[in-house]
Amino acid sequence: MGRSCSHWWHAPVYFTISIALAFIAISTPLHSNLKNAASPPPSNSITHHLLSNASRALRRSGFTVIATLLQVSPELFLSSHEYFTIFAIKDSAISNFSLPPWLMKHLFHYHTSPSKLSMHDLLEKPSGSCLSTLLQHKKLSITKTDATQRSVEINHVLVSHPDVFLGGPISVHGVLGPFSPLNPQDFQESQWGSIQTPICGSNSSVVESRNLVEWPKIIRMLSSNGFVSFAVGLHTVLGGVAQDFTSLSSVTIFAPPDLALSASPSPLLDRIVRFHILPRRLSYIELASLPQKAKIGTLLPDRDLEVTGRVKNSSQVLVINGVDIVAPDVFSSKKFIIHVISRAFKLAELPNAF
Repeated sequence: MGRSCSHWWHAPVYFTISIALAFIAISTPLHSNLKNAASPPPSNSITHHLLSNASRALRRSGFTVIATLLQVSPELFLSSHEYFTIFAIKDSAISNFSLPPWLMKHLFHYHTSPSKLSMHDLLEKPSGSCLSTLLQHKKLSITKTDATQRSVEINHVLVSHPDVFLGGPISVHGVLGPFSPLNPQDFQESQWGSIQTPICGSNSSVVESRNLVEWPKIIRMLSSNGFVSFAVGLHTVLGGVAQDFTSLSSVTIFAPPDLALSASPSPLLDRIVRFHILPRRLSYIELASLPQKAKIGTLLPDRDLEVTGRVKNSSQVLVINGVDIVAPDVFSSKKFIIHVISRAFKLAELPNAF
């Protein structure tokens, strides 16, 4: 027993070293077709001495993993910008990660903002403010500030260790966990970055307080159960949906096995996705109770779905717009329900797209 306990400290050391070695390899291009694979060099104003001081401050505050990575592979957090704010994830929240290297690199870029922000600066920003990051087109949202308690939440994650380091062009804060839930097993790097971003901006607090649909959970469930293309399409158009339906409290989703246009952000994709979503929760029993040719409103204002039939065999199959519901009620909560359909619904303006 004594011999075992005398080496208890080896575990975190071995873990940190293994993480550091893994990320040294990240700087080598992982995929020849990865966009922006070559990161620009850190700004000249950031010296080795400054990075060492920041790393030591992180280590003293218990952020051993990020401290090590900042010292041995600073390109994970820095770029050619002049100023940086790094939000360091606590060790216990990182230790259980099992992510592909490209996604881990994206994760750390998402936790770095190209501006210097002290805790004072963060407290002065109103809830709903956007913070840019090193990850292209991905923003953070300040979801809560309390000047009295001197607390800030970003993407609903508490800044637990403010002002861990303030020096030169760098600010470092510790946070309790990652800013994005990650579920990468069904995503490829060329398909989707998997970093889920909040709605932020002038209307974000209104949208967030009134829109009660569990969109991130819906997207995770779809993506992890084989409906990747529809999940990608939904994620792509989600900002517009949430802005247009701020009072939406529940939805029904008809999930097709494939959505051919999911990789093309466009007004057409937006219409196709909305055509597969009802602005209320309807179970299979409730749908089956509707009369033949009943119209069902969707998130697309000028397009309704229609109960077009029932296939009678050993078990009845409900048909909506000529498409079978092949697996009803596959995922559900009080806020949403998902039915699997045999193929995507066709829009009149694009009859041969699917």
